[in-house]
Amino acid sequence: MRTERTVVVDGSPVHVTEGGAGPAVLLLHGSGPGTTGSGAWAATVDALAGSWRLVAPDQAGFGRTPLPLGSRGGLRVWTQQAAALMEALGHGSYAVVGHSMGGAVALALAAARPRQVTHVVAVGAMGAPGAPLSPDLDAVWAAPATEDGARDVLERILHDRSLVTDAAVAARAAAMRAGEDAFARLFPPPRARWAEDLTLSEETLTAVRAPVLLVHGAQDRLTPLRSAALPLLDLLPDARLHAFGRCGHAPAVEHPEEFHRLLAGSLTRA
Repeated sequence: MRTERTVVVDGSPVHVTEGGAGPAVLLLHGSGPGTTGSGAWAATVDALAGSWRLVAPDQAGFGRTPLPLGSRGGLRVWTQQAAALMEALGHGSYAVVGHSMGGAVALALAAARPRQVTHVVAVGAMGAPGAPLSPDLDAVWAAPATEDGARDVLERILHDRSLVTDAAVAARAAAMRAGEDAFARLFPPPRARWAEDLTLSEETLTAVRAPVLLVHGAQDRLTPLRSAALPLLDLLPDARLHAFGRCGHAPAVEHPEEFHRLLAGSLTRA
């Protein structure tokens, strides 16, 4: 059963969706407009709740978690808040699964907290040195909070266009409208600087001691496989790569059963 609550972290409220019992797994969502912890990870919480304790926060500036006072977000804020949240919840060790922006945060967190982070799964991850802001990610960050904007976002994220249904578009548009004001402060133009902020140094990546599974869609347009995943594979000390064919930026949506089997296997890897 999934539950939701607000946890005060360093004086700022963080909205969290939780479920399951067992070793802790922190689930970090991506950066698209309208993204929330529950929206990104509800199916994963349900799929893995029999073996793990899943924690899926709305990161600062998304959903029901406001930016800390005086903050504009960014990698450092999201990384520090994630670490402080798990400490506040009493999890002394945990795995981290991050999608897109959340993948960069997951890797930064693993480098900063090597004693706490046991495993990393980085899905369509940002963070690779030298990876440019793709035109599709730029367009997603700029998308208006309308049904047309939501449809364009989903068509760029998903390779399988049959998943871009009217119901999915309406739900995404509603989420985008709900978070419109906060999101406008996160990635204003020129947007290449925000992609650069999410870039990890070679020193940071080589400091990651946890085993890392990189999961990527072969047709990912937002964080292309060649520029986003392959450089990480070269730099991380203990990394593996699984590429899904016929898949865009959201393997958990386009191949949910295989994705969850893969995730469960990675989290039990010694």
